[in-house]
Amino acid sequence: MSQTRADKKSANACDNMAPAASLRELADMLGLSHTTVSQALRDKPTVKIETRRRIQKAAKAAGYECSPLVGALMAGMRRKRGASFQGTVAIVDLDGSEGRPPASSSYIRELIEGAAERATELGFKTRLVRRQVHDVSSASLKHEDIHAAFILPVRNHAAFDWLEWSHHATVYADYCEGPSMPHGICPDHFGAMRLMLDRLHALGYRRPGLAVEQRGDERLHHRWSDAFTLFQSKHGNGGPPVLLSSDDKRREFMHWFETHNPDVVIGHTVEFIDWMRECGARVPETHGFCSLNITENPDYACAGIDQNARVLGALGMEQVIGQIYRNEHGIPGHPATTTISPHWVDGSTLRQPNAEQPLAPSFTTNPASLIKPLEQPLN
Repeated sequence: MSQTRADKKSANACDNMAPAASLRELADMLGLSHTTVSQALRDKPTVKIETRRRIQKAAKAAGYECSPLVGALMAGMRRKRGASFQGTVAIVDLDGSEGRPPASSSYIRELIEGAAERATELGFKTRLVRRQVHDVSSASLKHEDIHAAFILPVRNHAAFDWLEWSHHATVYADYCEGPSMPHGICPDHFGAMRLMLDRLHALGYRRPGLAVEQRGDERLHHRWSDAFTLFQSKHGNGGPPVLLSSDDKRREFMHWFETHNPDVVIGHTVEFIDWMRECGARVPETHGFCSLNITENPDYACAGIDQNARVLGALGMEQVIGQIYRNEHGIPGHPATTTISPHWVDGSTLRQPNAEQPLAPSFTTNPASLIKPLEQPLN
């Protein structure tokens, strides 16, 4: 078979290329054991940090590159032999408990537990790092012998503009977009809303109303409200508009509820149930409530969506550990987001299937019998 000029040129280039040093050759050159060099190249804290830096510098100069496939194979063999410690992954909390709504604590706790359990199963340790965004850097985590970061949801995505992850594998446990974002894993918010509305429609509700924080909906690029609006347009029922609340949530909610009279309210907080009752509604007899995240309301048997926080944490940890095995670190050129399917949970805040229920009373025909007046008039 004849060779083209390009083929011959490529073959000659390969023949003239000096082979990269092997791991054993690198160890002999440095006068160190094969094991020490191997652990240093995997950034193991069992090797002194000064020695690690010397070995890594020499490996780079010699053109040595770790094979992620061999690394993953050897890691699997070590796990089968009973070896446990593979490295440390930081679970990074940039908001802290004081920086997020109290209702989010249960969801965050489930995320952390799912991630930590999976890390242990894969031979890694986890360390919860609670710091302000200005106090977290890739260099500081590397100095602490941390190999990767699993970042918990943060209320303000602008925080990522301050972070630099050049030395670490990273995964963010929420929806994210933008050039400075790591890979992400999050619930399928759009699919969750579609699942919820289909279920409510099957239960006979015809005027669902969505009430969410404006800032939260914007953070998710309107995935809640867009899915809801699409459902409304598909069914053509001209139902209540989406309530995007700001600071005075109680007053805004009660005004919206009295004005538009949804027969079921979709939202995050169970406070809505109390405010609905203040307006004269009876849950679930006359009106229903459906939670967008039942994990945030562990003490209330709400019907709604389980966003599978524990599963999300476990799969996110698998992703970040996979990056370690593949020698991937830093912000990716093309960030990808993995979505986790939700599932429906029945609860006491909705009418039972096939049960005969009274229609939701109209607040516009006889408001005095159902609605308590607000303490102050709305502006």
